[in-house]
Amino acid sequence: MRAKHGLSHRHVGSVHASDARMAIEGARDVYTRRMEGVSLWVMPSAFITASDPAEAGALFEPAEDKVYRHPTFYVVPDSITHI
Repeated sequence: MRAKHGLSHRHVGSVHASDARMAIEGARDVYTRRMEGVSLWVMPSAFITASDPAEAGALFEPAEDKVYRHPTFYVVPDSITHI
């Protein structure tokens, strides 16, 4: 679901359906009750690949030596309010 105030989709849950149309309608019924969504995407769970928690070190630790990716080097002016 993509919220009205953001551009990125985010995972909000799962639905079970017999086809793609029913999945969209089911997701709409379950996850947009408060009129907060502007678009939905669904996909078969068979196409989802997850990382193995046992391999988290090898997967995520290399990012620790790339300090330039952290926003600690930037000074954000007070006039900037939407980052």
